[in-house]
Amino acid sequence: MENVLVSWSGGKDSTMALYEILKNQNYQISALLVTVTEDYDRISMHGVRRTLLERQVASLGFPLEKVFISKNASNEEYELDMGQVLAKYKEAGITSVVFGDIFLEDLRAYREDKLATLDMRGIFPIWKRNTQELAHSLIALGFKAITTCIDINTLGRQFVGRIIDEQFLSKLPPTVDVCGENGEYHSFVYDGPIFKDKVSYALGEIVLRENRFCYCDLIPD
Repeated sequence: MENVLVSWSGGKDSTMALYEILKNQNYQISALLVTVTEDYDRISMHGVRRTLLERQVASLGFPLEKVFISKNASNEEYELDMGQVLAKYKEAGITSVVFGDIFLEDLRAYREDKLATLDMRGIFPIWKRNTQELAHSLIALGFKAITTCIDINTLGRQFVGRIIDEQFLSKLPPTVDVCGENGEYHSFVYDGPIFKDKVSYALGEIVLRENRFCYCDLIPD
């Protein structure tokens, strides 16, 4: 059995990738690897508080490895910080990282190129899955997720802070990928078949950042 890291965002795609890996008897999870923006103390891009992230991962029952970056981190800074953490796991004999990417070829190539410099490889368990099927499967399996960030260039503000259910999916514009794979929205999964306990939260304020990204704050309950 191979020990692997799972690239973690707290959202639905990394959750579905984790779910698929857990079904595969060839792998064992060593840790969930997440990028946290230090200045905000939140999951990068998704905007979820570190407290909720830690409760989520505790409910899943895995170790959490946090990579801290600054709010205006350059690619070079990100790659340096991430590379140092990955090198630590490589020295411990772990050579594979699981990702929840679905169809962005350039992103997959970027990940594989960076891992190759460390003599590591990527595993993509939901790669090329039909995103309609994947989104409906998330709901059918019993996972509970809420949108935490939307790109207002592609979605109306009414879509942030919304539970991802069949009604939510039906309201998405046809130009938007239902899994938000192009960055249309990000999410936080707070319950489901691989959780020991539901992660409780209350809805906080909604704020606009960079005149583009609309965040709904989730407050630990």
